[in-house]
Amino acid sequence: MDVCLVIKERLEELGFEQKDLAAAAQVTESYVSQLLTRKKLPPAPDRTDIYEKIGAFLELPSGKLAKLADAQRREELKRGFEDPPAPLFADVRELILRKCAPEKQWQIRSIFEKQPFGELERLVTQKLLDVIKGVAREELGSEKWLRSIARLSGRSYKQTRVTILEFLDTDVFHLSRESCVSFLDPLLESWDVDLPSFGIGFVLNHRLVPGTPKRFEFVEKEPGLPQEDEPGFTEFLQDALLSGQVTRDEIEFLRRLRFKGRRPSPLYYYRELQNLRDPLHFRAVER
Repeated sequence: MDVCLVIKERLEELGFEQKDLAAAAQVTESYVSQLLTRKKLPPAPDRTDIYEKIGAFLELPSGKLAKLADAQRREELKRGFEDPPAPLFADVRELILRKCAPEKQWQIRSIFEKQPFGELERLVTQKLLDVIKGVAREELGSEKWLRSIARLSGRSYKQTRVTILEFLDTDVFHLSRESCVSFLDPLLESWDVDLPSFGIGFVLNHRLVPGTPKRFEFVEKEPGLPQEDEPGFTEFLQDALLSGQVTRDEIEFLRRLRFKGRRPSPLYYYRELQNLRDPLHFRAVER
């Protein structure tokens, strides 16, 4: 049994109509209709919030719709697996080129045209999708943010939610013109690429996405080494009282330590060094 049939049967059991379901899921009636008539593939459960909203409205067990949708998507995607991916729509490419730094546009355009949907075009498009999808996932629950996007794109709140849900469920091979015009265009101010290193930088609309520009680097590095030293680690090395007589192997061990959300102090590295040197913290290796 697929997710569409379950939803339609439950609507009939409870005496609800598609418009009631659309209101509960905060999407357009057209979107619900296309899902229930199978004109649209059910979105991936990890890229949308509609299954939770629909499940609660239809009083279904938590997670049931998501499991059905995931199984249905697997079957549908198996059938289309052998179909070759089509290149980007011309207007999608034009939007990406138009947002490129002016001094690079001619060079990038010539590369795109010489290698249609080649390595560079796929790389830029994929990284752009990654950045914008990250923003969309964080802000999907914010009605204020969604209404701001709606005003900029000239669409209603529900139309905008539908566009973002479809955008979260797309990939570089199926990026639509509608997603570009109504979502990518307002959020992306510009992008640039350093061809020798393949470093890509994106500048987003600061009114909608506060924070610093995003940048991705693709350069040759020694495997396992982090890109930059932690500030606390640098201070630790500069303080002879903390790092005196530290060996090269110990420096490399401490340098490779990674942290999420918190920045370690110089004292942390000192204590980590003492732990590293304490034989009680290590088992003897049997030979």
